[in-house]
Parts: sequence; C-alpha cells; structure tokens
Amino acid sequence: MKARGRAKIRPENPGGIFLPYQAKWAADQSRLKLSEKSRQIGFSWATAYAAVERTAAKGARFDQWVSSRDDLQARLFIEDCKMWAGAMELAAQDLGEVVIDPEKRLSAFVLQFSNGRRIHSMSSNPDAQAGKRGGRILDEFALHPDPRKLWAIAYPGITWGGNMELISTHRGSANFFNQLVREARENGNPKNISLHRVTLQDALDQGFLWKLQQMLPEDDERQAMDEAEYFDFVRSGAADEESFQQEYMCSPADDNAAFLEYDLIASVEYQIDWPWSEIEDGYLFCGVDIGRKKDLTVLWVLEKLGDVLYTRHVEAMEKMRKSAQEAILYPWFERANRVCIDQTGLGIGWVDDAQDKFGEHKIEGVSFTVATKEALAYPVRSAMEDRTVRIPYDPQIRADLRQVTKQTTTAGNVRFTAERTADGHADRFWALALALHAGSGPVSEIAFKSTGPRRSVAQTDYMGSRSLSTATGFGAVRGGNDFRGYDG
Repeated sequence: MKARGRAKIRPENPGGIFLPYQAKWAADQSRLKLSEKSRQIGFSWATAYAAVERTAAKGARFDQWVSSRDDLQARLFIEDCKMWAGAMELAAQDLGEVVIDPEKRLSAFVLQFSNGRRIHSMSSNPDAQAGKRGGRILDEFALHPDPRKLWAIAYPGITWGGNMELISTHRGSANFFNQLVREARENGNPKNISLHRVTLQDALDQGFLWKLQQMLPEDDERQAMDEAEYFDFVRSGAADEESFQQEYMCSPADDNAAFLEYDLIASVEYQIDWPWSEIEDGYLFCGVDIGRKKDLTVLWVLEKLGDVLYTRHVEAMEKMRKSAQEAILYPWFERANRVCIDQTGLGIGWVDDAQDKFGEHKIEGVSFTVATKEALAYPVRSAMEDRTVRIPYDPQIRADLRQVTKQTTTAGNVRFTAERTADGHADRFWALALALHAGSGPVSEIAFKSTGPRRSVAQTDYMGSRSLSTATGFGAVRGGNDFRGYDG
C-alpha cells in the first residue's frame, strides 16, 4: 500500500505499532516514572497498552488505578484498554461504571481480566485513590485541581508493590508537576523518578507526522504538509504563543510574570453549559468590554447562586456593526439586574444608548483609568482565591486571563497591562472584571418602585465597604429605587 502524505521523516520501523518515544515509555518498568509531553502524540494510547499488558499477565499481583482529568477522559482510557485487550486476544470484561465508595459517591469505569485483576479508570477526585493498593496512572497530572494532594494520596498505594506513572503537559511554573520535573532534572532526583520528555518537535523527528498521515483521510489538509509546515500549523492554531510553548513544547509558562497563576485559574474552571431556560432563580450581572477596530467586544454574564457567581455566558464579537452587537447584548441586559460597560472612548455612546433604553438604575459606565483598572483587577484575583466565581474551561479564556500583568512604574504606581494579540487585548479578562464589579454592589429589582429621594451608590454601604464609584471614579449608579444586595 502506497504511503500517504508528504512527511519527510519515516519512523525507524514504519510497520511498528509504536514510535520510539512511545515504546520507551511503555517498556519502562521504573517504580516512579514521569513524562512531560506534547498534546495529542499518542502517549495515553501507549500507556493503556502497558497497563493492559501488566494487569492481564498471568500471576499479576496488582490492579491499576487510573486518575483522569474528567469522566469523559476516564471512559476513553478504558476504551483504549479494551482495544488493546482485543488486539492481544485477551479475555476481558467491561464492567461499566462501578461504585467504589458509596459514602463519597465515587465510581470508576472498570475492565476486568480473566486473572481477576482490574483496571479502574476514574476522574480527578484525589479521594478516589485513598486506601487503594496497586499501580497508579495519573494522567494529565498538572491539570488536577490539587496535584500535590493527589500525589500525597496516591503515592502510599504503591507501598506494597506496583509503580506510579505521571503523564502531563505543563500548567505553569508554580505547579507541583513542574516542581517534580525540576527536582528530578536539577536537584539530584531524590525521589528516583525516571524522567521522560517529548515535545512536538521530538515527536515529529521520530516519525509522528508520517504515522498521522497514514491514519488521516486522503483529503485531509494535513496530508499536504511536511514536518515544518505541520509544526507551524499547530502553532498557529494555539490560543497564543505561551499556550503553544506550554502545551506542545514542554515549556511551563512563567507564573511570576502573570497576574493570575495557572493553578489559580484552574481552581475555578468548570465544564458546563446551562441553557437560557434554566436561568431562573439567581441574579444576573453583565460585564461588557467594548472593542473598536482592533479589539473584541466581550459580554460576560454571571449568575449568583448562594455565595458563588457562576458564568452563564461569554460572547466575543469581532468586527460587527454596533446594531448587530446590540441585538446580542440587549436581551441579556433586559434580564440582568445590573450591567457594567466599558465607557472609555467610543464606549460612552454605548453607555448612553443602554441607559436610555434600560435606565441608569441598571446600566453603569466605567472609564478605564490606571486607578479603575487596579480596582477592577484585584477583585478578580480575590474571587478566584476565595472560590466565589466559576469560569468556563476554555483555552481562549485562559489565555486572555494569563495576558494580564501587574507592573510597577518608576514612580511606584501599579499598572495592569496586557500584550495586544490578534485575539484582542485581554478583553475577556476585563469583561469578567466588569461583571464581578456589577455583582459586587447594590442592585435594583428588575421590577422596582420609588422609595423616595435619589441617592448614589457612593452613599450606600454594601457589605461593609465603600463603593468603588467614589473611591476610583467609577460612574455612579443613580436611582430612587429599591436596592438590594445579597445575603452572605
């Protein structure tokens, strides 16, 4: 059969199952082994093969306990294991989802072999590793909410035998995964970790593109690429250069240079998309960062349920007429309790129009100055540290949040800046900051009635703190209406 594609580098063994870096990982029997690796180069696939081989072996003593990023990844790992069991003609039974701890409501996808040994594939809850004996596979280790805790709970499980494998891309220089890598590489390797490293370039140099092109349809655009072109193709598709270096080149992002660390952002990320019809009981707050020719206009909608502000919707609009953007924004404004809009420059016209339509009791204009940016930025960080906000698990949002840096001028003033990219100027960060500000102070009922003389937010004490309107020059929200905040 004629080989497909324009890859210039063929694997050493074109007919082999694995590329060299996969084979090396699968064959490594070290008690502790760790790989920092590029995304989508077949590492989990090779890991599943090794897990099946050692668990199904005659006389095997240990089960395998796999920790994945989420339930979907846990299921996909078991599917890979089933595929390998079939390829090796091993008797294996898919037990489906099995409850492993009724009290904590923990479950795992389980594959059982004829020798009675099992592979248990679970999501990221570290508690699921407690009290279990046998091998450990900790996939996407750095992406777990608390990698240090996961290590602390999983490691004792190999006391009586078995090995522990850590596989991950990087997520910031301060992450425990990177600390383990640096300890092994630079500080004498006291844990005796067998360290592997495979960047996208390493994979390409060992024949990855050739393998990929044999699997792709003939009309796939990547068939026409050589290794250099494919490298540029992946690079251009990344959210930004920092994301590419971290996700594909094993170069952890510098947490010291960014205002928000990766671990802090990850601690408030969640994967859920609530439809409009389910938004019923909470208060809605909107933040809008207005874009002009080069930047995005971004709408961020938060709903407060209890003490937590949940992201309900994020909309990024680029090169759209004002009327088209208003068609998207105004239905949210209609439903929201309070809206904060960037009124810097041309934004003042947006604020005027929105106030004319919805009233000054609901719409607040915010002028971006050095002082107001500082007053907006710190609550974003505080809300993440206190876990009182939830944001989507989205690479573009994460990249935007990472763009913001805190700089101190020679005069000692603090400035918050962001490098302008093709995807905006940290517009999502400022939209989130505005939405949090909208939800931080008194809000009016959607249906309101007059209660007497007008007063401004500056005269209203909310949760024991003075309004940012007077402290930093935010536009005051006026209205002779009922104001109410939140309990807690």
